[in-house]
Amino acid sequence: MDSHLRHRIEDFYYLEAELLDDRKLRQWLDLLADDIRYWMPIRHNTLERPENIGDELSKPGEAYYFDDDKKSLKIRVERAYAKNAWAEMPPSRTRHMISNIRIKKDDGNEIEVHSNFIVYRTRLETDQDMFIGERQDVLRRVDNGFKIVKRTIILDQSVLTAKNISVFL
Repeated sequence: MDSHLRHRIEDFYYLEAELLDDRKLRQWLDLLADDIRYWMPIRHNTLERPENIGDELSKPGEAYYFDDDKKSLKIRVERAYAKNAWAEMPPSRTRHMISNIRIKKDDGNEIEVHSNFIVYRTRLETDQDMFIGERQDVLRRVDNGFKIVKRTIILDQSVLTAKNISVFL
């Protein structure tokens, strides 16, 4: 695999993390394609070991944490800036850590990339949450870099212990 391409993708993800951690959400939207699907299925505990992790996840049409397009992501971003956004008052402080970036497929136009993440969030004096899992992305090549076309977020935990998911993973 092309190490230059991997480096460019890593830089793209680090820029994304920086924008999210610095609460520059409107700029973060610019990294997303107009036809994005930003989806986080629910993970189910199974009694038997599944053949693949996908068997533990809710399927399209079943329950999910969120299933956003560009329009709904814009609404969520603008809500974060609103004075009456109680879930983000005061705003969360986050730290996005991205690792194990793997290029799975490259067709010349779009690149399938998997990465691991830890998002640490703190609010108020004692509220702390960690979201840990894998992101399965499709990146589209554009003139100045990449746009995220699809993001599937797979949390490691099956029970969400956070009070909300008002931050972007």
